[in-house]
Amino acid sequence: MTSNLERRISEHNQGKNKTTKPYAGFDLIATESYNTRPEARLREKYLKSGSGKEWIKETFKL
Repeated sequence: MTSNLERRISEHNQGKNKTTKPYAGFDLIATESYNTRPEARLREKYLKSGSGKEWIKETFKL
């Protein structure tokens, strides 16, 4: 979740986030926009869940 997508992807790829550092080398496959932070947070939590990860794999054929 971010208001500056380019900066956020750059931070991930440069290893500036300790949670994602071991997985650096990210490719952006999709974006979504929401009107409020709570809406965006709910979607982010879903996408990080087991069923959300399955949805991503099926939708984007990963």
